[in-house]
Amino acid sequence: MPHLDESFIDNTEELARRDTRDTLRALATAGAQAREAATLAGEAGVDRVASGERPRSVLVAALGGSSVVADVLELLAEPGSPVPVTVRRNLPLPGWVGPLDLVIAVSLSGNAEGPVAIAREAARRGADLLTVGASDSLLAETCHQARGVHVGVGRGRTSSRTSLWSLLTPVLLAADRLGLVDFADAVVPEVAARLDEQAEVCRPSSESFVNPAKLTALQLAETVPVVLGDNQLTGVAAMRAASMLARTARMPTTWGELPDAASQIVACFDGPFTAGGGAGVRAPGGRPVGDLFADPFLDGPAQPTLGLLMLRDAPPQEHTHQEDQRVALAEALLATARAAGVKVIESTAQPGHPCVRLAEHLAMQDFVSTYLAIGLGLDPAVSPHVADLRDRTRDLGY
Repeated sequence: MPHLDESFIDNTEELARRDTRDTLRALATAGAQAREAATLAGEAGVDRVASGERPRSVLVAALGGSSVVADVLELLAEPGSPVPVTVRRNLPLPGWVGPLDLVIAVSLSGNAEGPVAIAREAARRGADLLTVGASDSLLAETCHQARGVHVGVGRGRTSSRTSLWSLLTPVLLAADRLGLVDFADAVVPEVAARLDEQAEVCRPSSESFVNPAKLTALQLAETVPVVLGDNQLTGVAAMRAASMLARTARMPTTWGELPDAASQIVACFDGPFTAGGGAGVRAPGGRPVGDLFADPFLDGPAQPTLGLLMLRDAPPQEHTHQEDQRVALAEALLATARAAGVKVIESTAQPGHPCVRLAEHLAMQDFVSTYLAIGLGLDPAVSPHVADLRDRTRDLGY
């Protein structure tokens, strides 16, 4: 069973030694990223994306740590966008994309094969282009040749996992200009302020008993984690959290979104990772899994328990039937989880604009995964096996 060493995350010197690429410091700049990105977007001419005219459709190309940009735009556009927004990770570009459509390609380095290839094909077909990434890159060059709008990401951005708001802010501003989402200039300071608040409460010098990110990391460390969002907004945050837990903390994690994932998640409560489930599952010594009297020497090492990280949206301002149902379903699921012996951790956003609430959840879970990695003795930014895979596939263009 994994064990988190609390001394690793409560000692600032130990944190600095293990966090070799300053992941925590980079995450703390999220608010500054949003402000800088808004400035860079204005300077790049985000107002002239698609010549200021609403496109027939929007396609977003992003992958890896940047993929959440596409997910967020799709989430925010779905309720009221007059045009469809679709997501693509790589070629082929759908056959319907043409001169009346807008293609948004996002890559921090500007050299990711998928977004670059999609941008090139979109330019060949005459589609409008908005690209976000490094200024001196293949993506920027492709966009300039197609007379699109390219927004740079500023200096010091070394990982897409820690540069989310440098990538996301220009895309949301452009979508607002085209009438696809509600993300006016005035929202940027609100988002930045909420991100700054999260950076303050999750700062490395704050001890684990008062730091919500460290506390959540401690609670998740000895579990099989499941992240669940209670609606579409928190569902996107849950998907990001699962990705960060896997990529940063190396904890395989599943995720879901209510109401669709309710049965899928609750079914896991009958399995081998809960005290109330897995009635037929026994440890090597013959004792039932979860037995308090099990001897780790005779019965084998203890199994991790199921950990449910529930990401909850802010309480509804208006008690509509749909909102009341959402809250009731979440409460019923949590009651079922606790009765089954699941370790339940809740995180609830404070009220605000949808982007502000989403920013709060994204920032918190980014810190959680980083503290979890460090507490487990891992460097959050360096994975030897990822480096090995890159070496083995270097000639394949990935």
